[in-house]
Amino acid sequence: MELITAEIRGALLANGRRAAQGEDIDPLPVVKLFTPDANATWLLTEVDVEDPDMLFGLCDLGVGSPELGCVSLAELQHIRGVTGMSIERDLWFEPKQSLSAYAREAVAAGYISA
Repeated sequence: MELITAEIRGALLANGRRAAQGEDIDPLPVVKLFTPDANATWLLTEVDVEDPDMLFGLCDLGVGSPELGCVSLAELQHIRGVTGMSIERDLWFEPKQSLSAYAREAVAAGYISA
C-alpha cells in the first residue's frame, strides 16, 4: 500500500509551506498511519518543505507516551509490527479536530484514540 499518495503529499506540503512561512497553524491531520499488529499510530499534518522525507505530526509508538514530532517517511516504510506486518494508511480516517486537540487527548489517555 502506498502510504503517502500524491494527493496526500500535496496537502502535507501545503501545510508545510504555511508553517515554513511562519504562519501559526494547527491543522486537521491529513493522514493516519498505523501498525495493524502493534499499537503504533501516526497522525500527520505536514511535510518539511526543505526535506520532503521529514513529516510532522502526532506520533505514538504504542508505549504510552504519544508526542508531537518529526518522523522520516523512509523509516516508516521499513517499520514492521510484532508479526512482521508493515505500516498501513487508514483509508477510512476522517479527522474530527485539530492536531493539538488530538495531542491533548492522546497525552491524557496515553495513546491516540482517533
